[in-house]
Order: sequence, then structure tokens, then C-alpha cells
Amino acid sequence: MKKAISRGQVLLNGKRAFSGNYLNGGETLELLQAKVKERPSIEMELEILHEDDHLAIVHKPAGIVVSGNKKHTLENALPNTLKPSTSIDALERPMPVHRLDHPTSGALLIAKSHAALTALNKLFEKREITKTYVAITQGKMASKEGLLDTAIKGKNAITKYAVESTVSSPKFESLNWVVLQPETGRRHQLRIHLAEIGHPILGDLQYGIDGKILKGKGLYLHAHKLSFDHPITGAKLEVEATIPSKFNKLMANPVHSDQNSGH
Repeated sequence: MKKAISRGQVLLNGKRAFSGNYLNGGETLELLQAKVKERPSIEMELEILHEDDHLAIVHKPAGIVVSGNKKHTLENALPNTLKPSTSIDALERPMPVHRLDHPTSGALLIAKSHAALTALNKLFEKREITKTYVAITQGKMASKEGLLDTAIKGKNAITKYAVESTVSSPKFESLNWVVLQPETGRRHQLRIHLAEIGHPILGDLQYGIDGKILKGKGLYLHAHKLSFDHPITGAKLEVEATIPSKFNKLMANPVHSDQNSGH
């Protein structure tokens, strides 16, 4: 509101208001809509996992940026992908409520109304949205399950993990199918936590171990499931994004050393 006043978007009894004006009661206050730069819309093939008037969940492909200043983002594809909301408080454009890294695939939550956007942000703050990821990590993991809670950039970060299966790999000693549930949402949290215990996610060019990075196959991290109570209807939602076939293929045919180049 302070910014709106400084931009001249607030009128007091029909005249521009200033932060020094006193209000005695009975005045008329008007908030003028800011001029919004028209944002681009692009075509992108996206799988819709759930959609209603207030929210949607889409399957984000790997290698796509969720949002940003570039034109080719998932956010810019939403107006052409989702149905317009008929809610009285519909957002001008659907808006992602959280982020997935550029190389990560999977379920992404989208708000379509102002009420849903506010409520979903509160659910994330209260940790009432359960996010379940699947990753393939390298190196034999001694513990089948555990809790990782080292801080990231001075902020607390908590990740639960469970190893579902392990196969031998000539290149990486072992590959592990790991289910992850982050309780916080720090940037690169899952990738950092697993790298810190010596078991980076396969294909991680940033946090992988030098000389043991699988290149050309992408990152083996997938946002598999979202579970929460719908903030408007109260219905329980549990939505899954199909795990990419490359995960199952890799566990069935572990990587050999001559495959490290990705060719």
C-alpha cells in the first residue's frame, strides 16, 4: 500500500492521497489499478493432472523453467493450457505456487484464484502440503531411511528419505531408488542434502562428484506426488505425476563406465 500511495494509485476524496494525510472517518478512498505490462503467452504441451476453478496441478517436463524473465517458461504456457477460472476472484493469469528446478520433472501446483493463492501459500508455510519426490542416487547408502536436517544458507532445512531398492553399478558402485519428502522448501534442498551425505542425485551437474557425473541423461529427480486438503472445497487431494520411464530403465540396466559420456 505504501508503494501504491507513492505511485499515486490511491485517491482520497477524488484527489491524490499522500502518506501524511489524516483520516477522520467518512472519507472515500480509491485504489487505482496499476498498469501491468502485458506478459507473453506461449504454446507448450503440458499434462494436466488436476484442474478446477481455483487450482490446477500440471506435470512439468524436465528442462523447462517454471517462471522468470524469459519468454519460454511454463508460467507463460498456463493461459493457453488451463481453462479460465469462473471464480469471482479469478487471477488474471494462473500462477505457480511453488517452484521446481529447471532439470526436475513432476507435479507443480498452480493457483487460479486469489483465495486459492493465499490459502495455498499458508498451507506451504504450515507444512500441510506433502510433497513426495523420487530420485536415483549413487553410491551404496548405509541407512535405508533417515532424516537430513543440515541448514542451507543459514536457514533450517529438513528432508526425510527412504531407500526402496538398490542395484549394483559398474560405474557408480550402487544406484539407489530413493523416496524423498522435504519438510521445508529451500532452493536445491534435496540435491544439496543428498550430496552432503556423499550420495548425490544421478545426473546432477552442479552437486555431483567430479569424475562420477552421468552426462546427457538429465537429472534423476522427479516430483512424484502432492497430497493436501483443497483449501476451498476441503476435499482431500492426492495427485501423482507418472515417473519417467528412464528411472525404471536405469534400475533395470545399471550404468556402465562407458556410458558416462551420455552417448
